[in-house]
Amino acid sequence: MNCYEHTLIVKQDKIDDLSKKVRSKYEDLINKNSGKILKTEEWGLRNLSHPIKKHKRGFYFHFKFTGTGKTILELEKTENIDESLIRYLTVRVKKHDLEKEYIEKKDNQSKE
Repeated sequence: MNCYEHTLIVKQDKIDDLSKKVRSKYEDLINKNSGKILKTEEWGLRNLSHPIKKHKRGFYFHFKFTGTGKTILELEKTENIDESLIRYLTVRVKKHDLEKEYIEKKDNQSKE
């Protein structure tokens, strides 16, 4: 089994309903195709560096999982036809760092 990190950018339209559905859909897809989810992070609604398909913002999800080539094939095949996604990226890594949070949650309170 190989180690992978996978990031999704979901359209910001109706994000409350859509985010839970998208997260569970892709977690189930990975688990059904010989994969195992190790960690899921919700990075939240963020600005894109440049507009993609006329979208300026997107909701980010980041999955850390183990799987096989079949897992990636099925995952990306499903993502190609999913109209709620703006972009996705899968990267193979040597090992997972499950302790570190790459995107930290921002406090809404201003510091004085």
